[in-house]
Amino acid sequence: MTLAAAQASPSQVRAQFEQLLGLHALLAVRQMRNLVTPVPELQRATEASLQANTDALSRLVASAYGGAPADRFTPLWQRHLADLLSYAKGVAGKDASATQTARTLLVADADAYGSWLAEASKGRVRADDAAAGVRMHVEELMEQADAYAARDYQRAYRVEREAYEHMFTAGGGLAKAGVTPEVAVGLDAPPERLRSAFAMLLGEHLELIVGAQRAAFAGAQEFQAAAAQVNANTSALTKAMAGIVGPAKAAEFQRAWANHVEGLMAYTAAVAANDQAAKTVAKQNLEGFAERLGLYLSDVVRNVLAADPVTEAITAHDQHLIDHVDAYAAKDYTRAQQLELEGYQQMLGVANTLVAAIQRTVQPRLPVGGSKTGGGGTAVCRRP
Repeated sequence: MTLAAAQASPSQVRAQFEQLLGLHALLAVRQMRNLVTPVPELQRATEASLQANTDALSRLVASAYGGAPADRFTPLWQRHLADLLSYAKGVAGKDASATQTARTLLVADADAYGSWLAEASKGRVRADDAAAGVRMHVEELMEQADAYAARDYQRAYRVEREAYEHMFTAGGGLAKAGVTPEVAVGLDAPPERLRSAFAMLLGEHLELIVGAQRAAFAGAQEFQAAAAQVNANTSALTKAMAGIVGPAKAAEFQRAWANHVEGLMAYTAAVAANDQAAKTVAKQNLEGFAERLGLYLSDVVRNVLAADPVTEAITAHDQHLIDHVDAYAAKDYTRAQQLELEGYQQMLGVANTLVAAIQRTVQPRLPVGGSKTGGGGTAVCRRP
């Protein structure tokens, strides 16, 4: 997921920080829930993904800030993860003393991160501001774990989505803290904000579908809560499109995208029910939805992107999710986890390609202020 320092531009470094931090939040959520409702094989697969994510973050910090700051960052981040999981274990065991101890340690971890970033950024970020962002992050992860354990799935999945968005946008703050103010200004330009917003929402779409697919095997109540956040993501994507192509074309997008989502959910339901005929019908429908979405997106960018490659990209996205739910149903959790990560990365590539085409064709109509789907960063973000 990361490029060598000599190859990566400041914009690419920002994108990588966003992707890795957003993924960190989701993987941490999944592992905390795995401890609340244990599935050992899934725990091991998610743990491996979390470690790989931490390793990638450490390499990226080294490329952006240097080796010595990275050497201090890695154990700090590992401790942060360990304390999050200690909190989840306390929740699972209904051990109030353990959860309070973990909460105290997590606040200390946030303060340590703030001190680290203040030093690593050469004072460009205040320690208190950086610590406040991480405190919000850990509060969200603890809140979703509490809600999940209490079977308040609506709250658990809503907070999960908020945690992802806050940490994704935190990547921009971490990237800007590692460059001069002159370079940081460029990272806040409208095209950069547009790219960031679409990457966040499309990556979120993939991950929310993954969450809903897994929830389908946990019961109707949890599945409905997960599906509600998939719908919220569709609404956010539609709003972002409306700012670029207008409400009429955005409504057309919403219909096409909703059909795509419904097709994936129909396939998931068929897998959960072991209904081979319904699986076949759902796959056939998804092929048609992918073709219509490809034609729509090609039309939006005035054929700068040909419809066939766009359709192929959407079909590949669908196939990742089909293969993922098949692997999950077969309890091949290592493969399911790998397909999740590959699908996430693939959707970020789709976002970059789409935004590049939008900028070439509809730039005069782009909103000057950028997306309103999130902002700030670990250094500065606070709960509204």
